[in-house]
Amino acid sequence: MNLFDILGPVMVGPSSSHTAGAVRIGNLALKLLQERPVKADIVLHGSFATTGNGHGTDRALIAGLLGMQPDDMRIPDSFQLAEEQGLDYTFTNKTLKDAHPNTAVLTLTGENGKTMEVQAASIGGGRVEIHKLDGVDAFFSAEKPTLIIYNLDRCGSVSDVASVLSLNHINIANMHLYRSKKGGFAVMVIEMDQGISKYAVQLLEGLDGIQKVVYLNTEE
Repeated sequence: MNLFDILGPVMVGPSSSHTAGAVRIGNLALKLLQERPVKADIVLHGSFATTGNGHGTDRALIAGLLGMQPDDMRIPDSFQLAEEQGLDYTFTNKTLKDAHPNTAVLTLTGENGKTMEVQAASIGGGRVEIHKLDGVDAFFSAEKPTLIIYNLDRCGSVSDVASVLSLNHINIANMHLYRSKKGGFAVMVIEMDQGISKYAVQLLEGLDGIQKVVYLNTEE
């Protein structure tokens, strides 16, 4: 147990799960999209839907998409800031099957046309978990340096990625593989014991069958 476990996050209230966690979900979705979002269609499920308005969950999610952290004093003004920065957004309440009570699904479009759908949950104390990327199961917390690698589901992809990491002296803490179907769209989620260089990320992006590489640096 560390100090964070006892005290929780430094944050703008009122709730670590409905406010701080929601900011982190928005911020992670922003990093996964890899460009400034101009459109966000957001679905709220469970407690996020029923009590989120009173806890500022909607404003917190938008704040995260604008790049704010949970202690940013501008969070209550995020709707106005979103309008000023050209972010169009909608909110819908919906019941999702087998989803955590504090779940949001963010469907994003970036300024250069990139798209991304992220399903994530706030699990308490400001901590969050990603549960799906573009409809594919992909469970991770991003509390360690994390690579999310989109690839074609075919023989050799995992070994190619592991070889690049080994050559760059990167130790894998956890690795999980997900796919839409055999031979279809796949996602590798790799949590590492240390950060990775831009050069190594470029090597991964150049591998055969790799469609996209997202690096989440916990120190940023």
